Amino acid sequence: MTSELDYEGELAVIIGKEVTNISEAEALNAIFGYTILNDVTARDLQVKHKQFYLAKSLDGSCPIGPYVVTKDEVGDPSALRIQTWVNGEKRQDGTLDQLIFPIAMIISELSKGHTLMPGDVIATGTPDGVGKAMKPPRFLNEGDTVTITIEGIGTLENQVM
Repeated sequence: MTSELDYEGELAVIIGKEVTNISEAEALNAIFGYTILNDVTARDLQVKHKQFYLAKSLDGSCPIGPYVVTKDEVGDPSALRIQTWVNGEKRQDGTLDQLIFPIAMIISELSKGHTLMPGDVIATGTPDGVGKAMKPPRFLNEGDTVTITIEGIGTLENQVM
């Protein structure tokens, strides 16, 4: 189905209370906690279909976990370091303050068109270093192991099937 399977190590925000049209100033108060997410993406399908749905929703996409850490345990998530390895080779290394959109802005913007409910999971974006951006591109293959670590949260490891 895809020949361009890619990884995206991301922080996942877990919403803790129902919110609609929340301001950026109040958005962080809606968070229950955080976990790790691999936003697996079929880049060829993303280009072919000109949208993200199919490219990010194949069977086995979006592994998440293995732990949920409450927001009071994390403090300011923008200071956290996120790293991604493929088969032991470091591919991504950054801090969450490098995200294109701040977490409060993401929550606020999403709440303008959707009522966010407790348990909703929001992927926040990925640092530099995805396989598609490498020269030449380096996509995942069957049997590859992707390991994502976010300090203070834990490590998510998954194998490409």
